[in-house]
Amino acid sequence: MLSPATMKRFKHNDTQHLESLLSRSPQSLVVTEGVFSMDGDQAPLSQVFNLTNQYDSWLVVDDAHGIGVLGDKGAGSCSAAQVSPDILVVTFGKAFGLSGAAILCSSEVGDYLTQFARHHVYSTAMPPSQAVALSHACQMIQTQEWRREKLTELGALYAEQMNGVKGFIDTQTPIKPFLIGEAQAALSIAEELKRNLVWVTAIRPPTVPIGTARLRITLTANHSQKQVLQLTDSLLQAIERSNESVSKPSIESSFEFKERGSVNVTRSSSG
Repeated sequence: MLSPATMKRFKHNDTQHLESLLSRSPQSLVVTEGVFSMDGDQAPLSQVFNLTNQYDSWLVVDDAHGIGVLGDKGAGSCSAAQVSPDILVVTFGKAFGLSGAAILCSSEVGDYLTQFARHHVYSTAMPPSQAVALSHACQMIQTQEWRREKLTELGALYAEQMNGVKGFIDTQTPIKPFLIGEAQAALSIAEELKRNLVWVTAIRPPTVPIGTARLRITLTANHSQKQVLQLTDSLLQAIERSNESVSKPSIESSFEFKERGSVNVTRSSSG
């Protein structure tokens, strides 16, 4: 942390735990994501907002994965929850298709950051070309509702195909994690999907806790229903082959066990 403030973490989306912390430390700065990047779930912003008001605290929301996708005209997670945080952080590297980010805040906070935020003070201003591109991207996000409608349709199709499959996690955002568990299995499945022309990232520890390695599937408005079906068919086949390889020890593994008695050929859940 760059700040000298005392940091205390509240459990994921646990508003009761948050309240217990705020009751002992009012007038705090509460920070949360709007949409969580690894699980695709959303913060209970309405409840968090009410708690910050109750305990005279500020709310900061990082809405990197919500802006452009959720809310009225793509205004983000806070718009969808109908809350106004004290500070809203948005990125231009996701729905906007560019780079950089912005902090939306009061003029007083903006003046303070301009003078004292070291990373901002010594940064380079946005080039005019990117400012123009950003303006056009913002206009597209606000006016092209069909993109968000298509995302909803593709998400429903994915859920319809994968519902009931072990590892499937239902989300209301374009981030669709598929839980594998073991890191090496996640890598193997991702590689097989790549051979089938489906690019999915394997997320492993330490990015996520041990035993929760996953595939991070992200849908976009540029995808088609045919491509989503290609994804689900390829994923189901890859999972089936992965399960078969785990249940049947290879000849090489059996040989190594006999020749090298000290070698443990049992796979670890940590990968």
